[in-house]
Amino acid sequence: MVINIIQHYSFAAMGEYLTKRVREKMLSKILSFEIGWLDQDENATGAICSRLAKDASVVRSLVGDRCALLIQTSSAVTVAFTLGLVISWRLALVMIVVQPIVIMCFYSKRVLLKNMSQIAMKAQEKSSKLAAEAVSNLRTVTAFSSQTRILKMLQETQKAPIRESIRQAWYAGFGLAFSQSLMPCIWALDFWYAGILIRDGQLGDKALFQTYIILVNTGKVIADAGTMTNDLAKGTDAVQSVFAVLDRNSLIEPEDLDGEKPEIITGHVEIHDVDFAYPSRPDIMIFRGFSIDIEAGKSIALVGQSGSGKSTIIGLIERFYDPMKGVVKVDGRDIRLYHLRTLRKYIALVNQEPALFAGTIRENIIYGASGEVNESEVIEAAKAANAHDFIAVLKDGYATQCSDRGVQLSGGQKQRVAIARAILKNPTILLLDEATSALDSQSEKVVQDALERMMVGRTSVVVAHRLSTIQSCNTIAVLEKGKVVEKGNHSSLLAKGLSGAYYSLVSLQEPNSP
Repeated sequence: MVINIIQHYSFAAMGEYLTKRVREKMLSKILSFEIGWLDQDENATGAICSRLAKDASVVRSLVGDRCALLIQTSSAVTVAFTLGLVISWRLALVMIVVQPIVIMCFYSKRVLLKNMSQIAMKAQEKSSKLAAEAVSNLRTVTAFSSQTRILKMLQETQKAPIRESIRQAWYAGFGLAFSQSLMPCIWALDFWYAGILIRDGQLGDKALFQTYIILVNTGKVIADAGTMTNDLAKGTDAVQSVFAVLDRNSLIEPEDLDGEKPEIITGHVEIHDVDFAYPSRPDIMIFRGFSIDIEAGKSIALVGQSGSGKSTIIGLIERFYDPMKGVVKVDGRDIRLYHLRTLRKYIALVNQEPALFAGTIRENIIYGASGEVNESEVIEAAKAANAHDFIAVLKDGYATQCSDRGVQLSGGQKQRVAIARAILKNPTILLLDEATSALDSQSEKVVQDALERMMVGRTSVVVAHRLSTIQSCNTIAVLEKGKVVEKGNHSSLLAKGLSGAYYSLVSLQEPNSP
């Protein structure tokens, strides 16, 4: 009892600490990877969450539970064989020699039963899927009176599983009967040989039962350990999956020790002669020789049809991706020479779909702040974002829980909280990626007012589909197929008339405009 308590406690504690370390190290590593790695299908959000949840647990099971079973089995077998040989080496030798047959019997019984259940489950998958579809689409089935047809289809899908189950039952019947019948034969052999030894005076009845009881269950113990071969294979795959993450080096290192850590950023952004394609779609070029200059403290709007490369510019400025050719500069220096986390402290991004985390509104607003923040600063940021009024009337105010992904708030409210978060960060470079396109007209007006106040005195890059929201920007750049085809302010671009690309875009959205 004492040894079992020590064994299970020690291996369980070790396994839990190991799981914690593996998950922490995996998440820490994943958070340092470049965005291009996350764009790959095998690294989708669900796959990563599954790895964090399952792989770490499988590693714990492999190292903790399975190691405990292996140590227990090896020690039990060693002790049993040693005692058996000491008490009656002749009988023990015979019983040890036939152990492989005993192991085979127990092992085949377990494997046959396990495989039967797995094959039966697999055979039933098609019919289960059909039944699930029928139930989930019950309104449609009822509307077309298709119940009889569904039942016939179900009967058809059941024929193959029935045939498979019958075939497996024959195999299992012969296999289990053979393994079950072998066991009494082996026991009979043990007692027959023990009878000969007793007759010849080489074995006493006490020694017989001691040796028999010690060795008879050893084969079962070994077979139990043997049935975990599938678990060991799964564990090996999980370990490889874990180390594939832990051993990988990010192509864009956020903690480059040699990177420059600037004290001040003015916000002058240059994209010069850039060629770029997304890593997940290397054959589709977004930019070829693309260049654009964004003055410090000025606002520039990027407009154009979908796929023209507007959001890609924001990704390059944030250094989510590196260009294949050319250079992206901030304050005249290649952004690859900066310490990336330090550079990003001066940049704030507000997306079309703001990311709010499970927690309070206050926690979401201070999420991007690098230092300590007091309550008055949070309130000032919320007021600047036109968010304070709606937060103040909530039951818990700034302590209101946003729930997962901010589902407790409306689209406009979430957007204003995200803007307050950006304002509190006090960025030099502000990136707005269609920040108002998903809002209704009333919410858009409030959010747009907050954005315009925030853009004053900052380098602002605005991506917008609704052209009415960017008319006050210092510069408007019209993109088409990865190139800047027009550049100027709202009035100068409209003055080009029907021949202008911007004029055409405005006419499409506002047919009655000049």
